[in-house]
Amino acid sequence: MVTELDVNELIDKTEKVTKQREMDLSTDADLSIGIMNLINLEEHLFFTAEETGKDEYFDLLKEVRKMRIELLEKIIKESEGEVWCISKHLLTASMRFMETGTKLLGEGNNEEAKSLFEKSYRLYLLFWEINSRTIYPRIVSEEEADKGKLEGKAPTQEENQKNEKIVFVPVCKESL
Repeated sequence: MVTELDVNELIDKTEKVTKQREMDLSTDADLSIGIMNLINLEEHLFFTAEETGKDEYFDLLKEVRKMRIELLEKIIKESEGEVWCISKHLLTASMRFMETGTKLLGEGNNEEAKSLFEKSYRLYLLFWEINSRTIYPRIVSEEEADKGKLEGKAPTQEENQKNEKIVFVPVCKESL
């Protein structure tokens, strides 16, 4: 259970990060939801092109994809390893679980819907954790950066589970 103290600590940390990086959190949250919808639109354009045999839908898909990449670059600062693809798929899975949960809710299957909503939200949180560098924070001096030495370590899975709190606060607005 998240306590008032937890929320206050999170707000303090968020304010510090926001001031440090000069971010607009609500804008990034809105942008990430818009990107989710663009990814979803890409899927629909693909399936429509295949179902109808009309290549014009592929042209639209290319245009939407270009827009999605441009906008995703505004959020993803560091694309080490597979972070770019991980981020895209986290948003995609989050949106798909949200949509499926909404359908189940409409069918009266509230428990299964709630389970999918929780998974959707957790995936969305993971997106922000990865892109705000809170999973593997690195404190690096200029000298260490020049030498390639980094401080900080990845928390163990047990530490992550023990400290896990489900509270959404996007903390990133930067480009590649």
